[in-house]
Amino acid sequence: MIAQLNIARAIAALDSHIMADFMDNLDRINSLAEGSDGFVWSLSSEGSGNATDIKLFDDPLVIVNLSVWRDVQSLHRFVYTSQHKEFVTRRHEWFEASEVPAFCLWELADTDPMPSPQQAYDRLAHLRQHGPTATAFDWRSASGFIASP
Repeated sequence: MIAQLNIARAIAALDSHIMADFMDNLDRINSLAEGSDGFVWSLSSEGSGNATDIKLFDDPLVIVNLSVWRDVQSLHRFVYTSQHKEFVTRRHEWFEASEVPAFCLWELADTDPMPSPQQAYDRLAHLRQHGPTATAFDWRSASGFIASP
């Protein structure tokens, strides 16, 4: 299995008109992910039904997306060939550009528990400090760190 963490800092409050199109489509895109081939799990709270109210940082504008997929191909297909792709291409409308990696992947064994937000952030911090390794990697380096089936 493959886990992914993506963090982003919104350019405005989540309930602002600037963020409305993103927030209005979040449940639809999350449902699309959950129905996608290869989807295993995603982080969500009981309060919102998504992860926008799960905070890793004191900054209320930083949101977290954490999910687990059967393999990197399933995740890649969802991100770049489903309706999700539109939101990837529009991310600059809602989120600040990051000067440091804000996304990472890592492999999970079938017996591993689902990652916590803090465990996932520790992986991202590792990527930021050490570059791609088996602990955390990015799209470009994924093939070098994923075990063969």
